[in-house]
Amino acid sequence: MRILLLNLYYPPDTSATATMGQSVVDAVSISHNVTVLCGRPSYDPTERRAWRPYQTEIGGRARIIRVGSTDFPRFDMKKRVLNYLSYVALAIPGALFVPSDAVVAMTDPPFQGIVGAIVALLKRKPYVYNIRDMYPDMAVGGSIVEPGRIARIWEKLHRWALCRATRVIVLGEDMRARIIAKGVEPSRVVIVRDGSEILTQHTPLPTLDPEVFRAIRGSFSFVLVHAGNLGFYGAWNTLVTAARLLAGDGVGLVFVGDGAQRSQIEAAAKGSGNIRFLEFFPASKIPSVLAAADAHVITVKRGLEGVVVPSKMYGILAAGKPIVAVAPKETDAVSLGIQRGFAVAADPDLPGEVVKAVRALASDPSKLKAMGEAARAAAPDYDRVKELQKFVKIIDHLTVD
Repeated sequence: MRILLLNLYYPPDTSATATMGQSVVDAVSISHNVTVLCGRPSYDPTERRAWRPYQTEIGGRARIIRVGSTDFPRFDMKKRVLNYLSYVALAIPGALFVPSDAVVAMTDPPFQGIVGAIVALLKRKPYVYNIRDMYPDMAVGGSIVEPGRIARIWEKLHRWALCRATRVIVLGEDMRARIIAKGVEPSRVVIVRDGSEILTQHTPLPTLDPEVFRAIRGSFSFVLVHAGNLGFYGAWNTLVTAARLLAGDGVGLVFVGDGAQRSQIEAAAKGSGNIRFLEFFPASKIPSVLAAADAHVITVKRGLEGVVVPSKMYGILAAGKPIVAVAPKETDAVSLGIQRGFAVAADPDLPGEVVKAVRALASDPSKLKAMGEAARAAAPDYDRVKELQKFVKIIDHLTVD
């Protein structure tokens, strides 16, 4: 089949959707002809592109068509919207001239699902909508967009796009429940998790960097690490408040990464000696970052359960590390973590619960070890290669449906 994939970001962009988009393309293009319709690199790209209305590249087995969208840096939100709008303005007419048998859309820009549905409708082709983050729910829940007329129109169009999709691919059970609650036929909603690379007996063990260990662990006796984007989705105030209460226990909370909320979190943590902020390490150092923690934090604030599904959970499991899930009970990090024994949970609105959970772990090495073993045992069930094969099978069966 000829597959058209729509997403603003694609390597050399370094966003999560760019990275996962390439993984999907690499898997699907083994059996099908894939064309990616994306924009000029703008999300912390490793290289740039000169402006042209449309330019074509070859990436692996896929053809990549880049439209002449603006390429303002992602941290300037107002100009970033111009990236979105210029991409859509050129991508819709461009898509109509790309021969294809099915349309696949991800979620960059945040209204890409609606754009994909329009393109599929105009081309009269099956539509697969791969939801990475759910909008407008995330924009409203993260206080990026105020509830009101714009949000209501956006939600109405999004529900139309969901019902128009032949298949809706989601990241977890919590997101699937959200989508079904919007009126989508359950049989159309399929879970394909991001998963993680699983080491085999033939895979060489990664070399761990002692400098990374020293940077993260410092002099703390017990280290909690939150590695990843510091965006609008986390229960940051709860985490910071809990960490302050744990200062006397020798517990450190280390944030590794950046994001829209970092400055606010740093302000809330000001003066606390056991809360530290580090920049992202190079990708080659990720195994060291994962190994340096006693436990890793996954957080989702109340109201965003199923709206955002942190994919970093699978890398943590593969590293054999316990998880402290500061999130509502409906999230996969909590439900799967409790069921499989690799996580402890705390209410995202109650710092006291976080303190209690962390103290219980820090004072019980045998429990910490058992949770790490449970994490490693669960990891193969979320092998990225197997998850991508689920995506491929969905594409394979579009002609049957």
